[in-house]
This record gives sequence, structure tokens and C-alpha cells, in this order.
Amino acid sequence: QVQLAESGGGLVQFGGSLRLSCAASGSSFRINAMGWYRQAPGKERELVATIFSDGTTTAADSVKGRFTISRDNAKNTVYLQMNSLKPEDTAVYYCNAQGLHGSGFKWSIFNSWGQGTQVTVSS
Repeated sequence: QVQLAESGGGLVQFGGSLRLSCAASGSSFRINAMGWYRQAPGKERELVATIFSDGTTTAADSVKGRFTISRDNAKNTVYLQMNSLKPEDTAVYYCNAQGLHGSGFKWSIFNSWGQGTQVTVSS
């Protein structure tokens, strides 16, 4: 299985910025897409942004213009630059990676999740 290690969460004031990172590790894997989800207290987990293997990105309407997802393929790391943070951005942010793992002719799909990192935005 592919493991994901997240970092960068914390407490910031309204309008502040944070940069989340997520590094994928394991053996014999190829990532097709990575993304960030978030879950606020009492709410369902929602997709924030994704980046695909060809570099194409998507972002939720609620974060467009404020959040930017990027990647460093050499480091198997995805980033989420969060600017102009609002209290409603407060949530646990989870990294997700999807792709293939295995060796030889024995490849299978994987869907891995990070442990989550807390982002809290105060006024």
C-alpha cells in the first residue's frame, strides 16, 4: 500500500495563508491523481482540489482563486497553497492518492488516504 504523510496544518488568522504538503511513499507505485479533501465538524467530507498525472487541476468553487494545488513529481509530493483563509475553511484536511501498485504483470489499483492535518482559521 502507498502511505501518505501530511504536514503544514495549523492555526492562522482570517486572511492568512498556509501551505499543506503530502508526500507519498511505498514501493512499486504509480500515481494517477492526488487530491485534497476536507471535513469540517458536523459536515461531510468534501473534495477541495485534485491534480492529475498530466498536470490538469480542479478546485472546488468555494476555494477557486484562493487555493492552488501543485506537485513535485520527483518528490512524489503534492502541495496545497491556501491563501485568504476564512473561518469556513476550518477543517481536517486529508490527502488522497490514487493509482497503480505492484510489479511485473501484477498491478492493481490503490486508493490511499493520509491521516489528516488540522487547519483552523480564527478571526
